Amino acid sequence: MVKSLDAKLKEIRSNRSSRAFIIADAKDADMAFGIQATGPRKYLAKSGEIPAQFSPEVWTREEFGYRSLPEYLEIIREIIAQKIVDIMLMSASVNEQLTIKENLFRNSPITPAARANDTSDVWAIRNGRYVKEPSETFRSASIDYIQCGKVECNPTADPSEFPGANLGLYSITYLNDLERDRKALLAFKEFREEAERKKFRYFLEVFDPNVHSGIPADQLGAFINDNIIRTLAGVTEAGRPVFLKIVYHGPRFMEELVQYDPNLVVGILGGSAGTTYDAFKLIHDAQKYGARVALFGRKINNAEHQLGFIEMLRLITDGVISPEEAVHAYHALLEAKKIKPRLVLEKDIQLTEQSMSYDSQGSKRSVSIPARKDSPVNKTIRPTPAAVQKTAEIKKTPLDSAVGTASLLWPLKADGTPDFAKMNSQQRLSYSLHRLNKKCP
Repeated sequence: MVKSLDAKLKEIRSNRSSRAFIIADAKDADMAFGIQATGPRKYLAKSGEIPAQFSPEVWTREEFGYRSLPEYLEIIREIIAQKIVDIMLMSASVNEQLTIKENLFRNSPITPAARANDTSDVWAIRNGRYVKEPSETFRSASIDYIQCGKVECNPTADPSEFPGANLGLYSITYLNDLERDRKALLAFKEFREEAERKKFRYFLEVFDPNVHSGIPADQLGAFINDNIIRTLAGVTEAGRPVFLKIVYHGPRFMEELVQYDPNLVVGILGGSAGTTYDAFKLIHDAQKYGARVALFGRKINNAEHQLGFIEMLRLITDGVISPEEAVHAYHALLEAKKIKPRLVLEKDIQLTEQSMSYDSQGSKRSVSIPARKDSPVNKTIRPTPAAVQKTAEIKKTPLDSAVGTASLLWPLKADGTPDFAKMNSQQRLSYSLHRLNKKCP
């Protein structure tokens, strides 16, 4: 089966105006967070909870709140079956289970991938301090383990015949420290040459410095861009990454990097979970200014309903709905499924300061969303009998089926715009369904 990743990369490189966008679900957090990697048990696959054996005199159900590995794997299986993301990034061990043993990607448009190195700035374990120390290069998984699950694959075989993944994530962290950066680049050179010999594809993750670097925060984008170009200038096509994964430093630095080399496909990382609007706005703005890939880990894994969250990401990148509309639609979905949101809508549609490192314990500052002329909260909606009839004729969405036909009656402000402060949950749901049906009947 043709993988959507390969089809989209071909389209992106042949047509710079293409809206093709690659979404990756980063389910490799077990190489960073340990027990907490699987995320809170509040969201489980349809198969439900897999009974855990723990002593009630030691644990309360609330304390034993993280998913087990089997529960985590069930969610990944569901997302693979959904066929919306283009890449599933896993640890080498999870890749062995789902790719090699279960062969789940054989007839799937999704490309399996595995984290190929785990530098110390991702060692975000409980009570540890590794993430606060200058990043040190390190590799747990070998290319052979990723490709075929053992220490050495058949050297004469074509990699396409290997049962494992043939795509990996390699991470490098520039610190503005001569010796440490030189050491990291030497390790990258060693990996790159091995990958070329073994016909192993990789994408390159470039982190901002995880310790004080002496570089002003508003200039980190320039520092990272220059390091990327300088690093890849000495690498010919055979050894280059398939695409990049970097922190989104805003429109200016994204456009600078994209315009420099049209053949360089640039992607963004998601950072800490934040609000739903944080995620939706990030992927929208990054795409607007030139990014063609997004890899979201914590943002997807901490979502109240991962399948619905992923669907909204795709609707945004396809240009079907705006980030603001997606937040309302996502909350409507949660309402329909009787899932309690982590944040109420009024807070979930706020933009917050996000941590872009694995050390997400720093304070976050909330800011209001700037009003947009085309924002759904600023558009006038005046329901009329004709409009009610027209909406009734629209093909029902899965959300409609769950909650019944939506009414178009909701509180309005004096200027005719919806008054969200006075809406009850049913009215808010009705408004969101109306907006979503208009966009994607």
